[in-house]
Amino acid sequence: MRRGAEEDTEGGDLIWFSEIQWDFLSTRKQRLLARFPAEWRILFIEPFAVGRPSHWLPVQRGRVTVVTVPFLKTIPPGKPQLFDNPLVRQIVTLAGRLIAAFWCRVLGFSSADRSIGLSNIYWGGVAASMPCRVRFYDANDDHLGFTPGQPWLRESMRRYLDVCDLVFFVSKQLLDTIEPRPEQRCVELGNGVEFDHFAAPRRETPSQLAGLPKPILGYAGAMDWLDAGLVASVARAWPEYSVVLVGPAYARDWAERHAELLALPNVHWVGKVDYDELPAWVQRFDLALMPLERSPLKRASNPNKLYEYAAAGVPILAIEYCDAVRQASDVAHVASTPGEFVRLVPEALADARKAERQAFARAHSWDALAAAMVRELRDAMQRRRA
Repeated sequence: MRRGAEEDTEGGDLIWFSEIQWDFLSTRKQRLLARFPAEWRILFIEPFAVGRPSHWLPVQRGRVTVVTVPFLKTIPPGKPQLFDNPLVRQIVTLAGRLIAAFWCRVLGFSSADRSIGLSNIYWGGVAASMPCRVRFYDANDDHLGFTPGQPWLRESMRRYLDVCDLVFFVSKQLLDTIEPRPEQRCVELGNGVEFDHFAAPRRETPSQLAGLPKPILGYAGAMDWLDAGLVASVARAWPEYSVVLVGPAYARDWAERHAELLALPNVHWVGKVDYDELPAWVQRFDLALMPLERSPLKRASNPNKLYEYAAAGVPILAIEYCDAVRQASDVAHVASTPGEFVRLVPEALADARKAERQAFARAHSWDALAAAMVRELRDAMQRRRA
């Protein structure tokens, strides 16, 4: 076989330490890993979370093996200050290391020829010490920004970054917070969309939308990052329009804290919708909204919903809160202030650039992004072998 052909089909064993459970929330990790070629064997180590199903015994999700290993982030839940005690951290880390090593051996992932991927920085110290051929970090969020009260976590992340071969990042702001080594290979790999899933026309109209006055201004995503004040301003400025919020609230008191918004007569929160059904909702939006909080955490993000809205072909109105949104101004209306966001609603509703939006979304398909990640990993393997 030609050397080039060998490189094109090289795979191997990959262990991914995730901060998100596989079945809880569909994120870039699941979208990317599900598209890895058949020659890759993948072990997905997920965290324990109170109130959610865990996989104490391994389960298969396609070609990916998923197992739950409790670790620092969620044991015990809501008590991160306990881990400020170095002895407690050492005990929990040792237990997690032993459980992970057990499953790696039982499932055949203990070879030093494996690759290790990390998006859960709590595992940084452990993952840094595990023998492997290639290590990489997937910077899909500002992971340190979520835990400012745990300064020891920066050391865990730093230990891993100091020995990893490759960094994937979703935004340049995020890369700046990581401070990679000068010689470290860093690859921008944004988020994406299952294009056909959102672009294929859905004939059915969800029953909860059928009787609402049009036009429908819709938002699909987690409620927790929503700028509720901005949504309320839109609803009050356009009382004859329906404002539909589709998605879960992970904070238990979100609805209570935003009772004033939810009490508006033209605001309708429908809660979580199955991913399989989501395109039917988005395609019924006359205008898809992105009224997200403008915070340091969100400024470093790369939102899936931008590409999902675009794949569905619907007009988009966004507040400028991250680079990805600003760079999409050719296919979306982007407001620089809340007042401009409210004023742009009629103009954005009339946006007829459907073909341009869908072409933009197709360029950000998960298929293309997964292929790019695999190419980078294979190249890293070859560099280590050389």
